[in-house]
Amino acid sequence: MQSATRTPPLADPPPLPQQLAAVIRPELPSLFKEILDEIRRALPEYAHARGSAYDRALRTGVERSLDGFTERVAAPQAATSQFDDVHRMLGRFEAQEGRSLDSLQAAYRIGGRVAWRRAMKVGERHRISSQVMIVFADALFAYIDELSLLAREGYLEALSRTSEEREGARRRLARLLVSDTPMSAGAIGALAERAQWPLPETVTPVALRGEAQAPARLGGDVLCDTAGSQPFALIPGPVDEQRREALRAAVPHSLAGVGLTLPLHEAADGLRWARRVLRLAETGVVRDGPLVHCEEHLVTLWLMSDPALVEQIANRRLAPLAGLTASRRDRLTETLRIWLTTRGTAAHMAELLNVHPQTVRYRLRIVEQLFGSEVDDVEGRFALEAALRAVELRNRSHLAEVAPTHDEG
Repeated sequence: MQSATRTPPLADPPPLPQQLAAVIRPELPSLFKEILDEIRRALPEYAHARGSAYDRALRTGVERSLDGFTERVAAPQAATSQFDDVHRMLGRFEAQEGRSLDSLQAAYRIGGRVAWRRAMKVGERHRISSQVMIVFADALFAYIDELSLLAREGYLEALSRTSEEREGARRRLARLLVSDTPMSAGAIGALAERAQWPLPETVTPVALRGEAQAPARLGGDVLCDTAGSQPFALIPGPVDEQRREALRAAVPHSLAGVGLTLPLHEAADGLRWARRVLRLAETGVVRDGPLVHCEEHLVTLWLMSDPALVEQIANRRLAPLAGLTASRRDRLTETLRIWLTTRGTAAHMAELLNVHPQTVRYRLRIVEQLFGSEVDDVEGRFALEAALRAVELRNRSHLAEVAPTHDEG
């Protein structure tokens, strides 16, 4: 990635007498130590043990700053790229350590103040004119501003790169967690570390549609993959009310399938069911939304898991009704469904069907003649009820397919 174009100082100070470099150099070792001590005293985050990453960064920064300024006095036209790169590196280091740029910028200011105090003493000792000292001050503090800008360039560059790398790792991790290909815990852990995503014990998969605004809406602890044709999100832990509100905001004019909260290693199953319930909502089988929770439609998911098989079961279990007219078949089917689900009296079923109790009794006699002992057998009743429920769900889907998709006004 190319670094941002460096903003130059507002105005270049006039050049200093090059002979000043010879006056400055003998001061550098003790000035180096004085600046280090002052920064460590004022900024505790830099007061680390010798040899630590922070200590090395601090020592490098101070040393190169002093050397760079001295070289600029000695040879104003000389290239400074080697010193520029050091300060960009310092900015990148702060970003990689997860810190703000405030401490580094403060360190530059402290270094500038300490260097100016030393310069005033040296100027007095060598009887340097006040005019030269004014130019020296302008040059010194312009140099400090320039170093701050270089560090900021490196910092922003590292933030951008780190963000891109993290987002890429998060997408790969999301896909890995819902993949059918087994992966070792070590591989998952390593990728999670690069993604800066603490692995939760449980996760709730959410199937999204293409227009969902998940990455911006759901929060930084949610893994999202919206790049493919079947976007999804993985929410750590259960979906509480706060999460539901965020999901509703992410799909304001659409649908989302909210899966079961499962152990992390079962995320692939959870997402498969979430996608299935979303599809059922899209086709009208499930009448729910905008958030469609698998938890509330488990039986429907089970019954519609293999539509072709369900069709065969329904055809076989409901075969005794096949020879009837459509209207009579519908009446008997509805009566049978009510009886199987309520096991109520004729009077109660009549209220539900909005017919006379005697009509109910007549229909039940016909059902007994058609289905025989099957309605008295526990397994037979269960199979019949499942078949009737599947037919109802299938009919919903068919109705949704032929329903108009817009207001024809």
